[in-house]
Amino acid sequence: MNRSTQISLKVLTWLACLAPLARLVYGAVTNTLGPDPTATIAFATGSTTLNLLAITLAVTPIRKLIPQLGWLIRFRRLLGLFAFFYGTIHMATYDALYANFDIPTIITDVTRRRFIIAGVLAWLLLLPLALTSTNWAIRKLGGKNWNRLHKLVYLAIICGVIHYWWQVKPGVLAPMSITIIVAVLLLARPVLALWQKRRTAAVKQA
Repeated sequence: MNRSTQISLKVLTWLACLAPLARLVYGAVTNTLGPDPTATIAFATGSTTLNLLAITLAVTPIRKLIPQLGWLIRFRRLLGLFAFFYGTIHMATYDALYANFDIPTIITDVTRRRFIIAGVLAWLLLLPLALTSTNWAIRKLGGKNWNRLHKLVYLAIICGVIHYWWQVKPGVLAPMSITIIVAVLLLARPVLALWQKRRTAAVKQA
């Protein structure tokens, strides 16, 4: 991939990732966020976080299945950082618009309401990944340690999905689609690893 194409794709990635935020800002300015603007903001930022994390997890399986798309790895870090960005806005929405920055209320919710516990845990798991997303951090940690640390993304997205299920009312199946997508992406890893191992063994025996 030449430099101009890479820059163009990066610009498109930025625009795509900023689009959900732009829609929210536009809705706030034009007062078109619906009858419950806070709920609209919370849902949009939460779903965007999960979607971006899922896209981030999809990069590795796609690269293994289609080696020609190996260049996707260059965008994985950016997608992960945007996922953390929207997750932070999602949590800030609760702190500011639901809890009104009332510390006792926040402490009570974080320790007693299970969907909030799952959501906070997901954000805390993403925090060290965002803090170590620089090239400097990779050099300091070493490639192997950095990769081990960033496997926390699996736990983070699982906690995010649980947070979604526990938040909706019983019988509501809205989280089902992202649950299936995440399950497929997580299961794809051991399946592809086994397939690659068998393929390598077959090549050696040939």
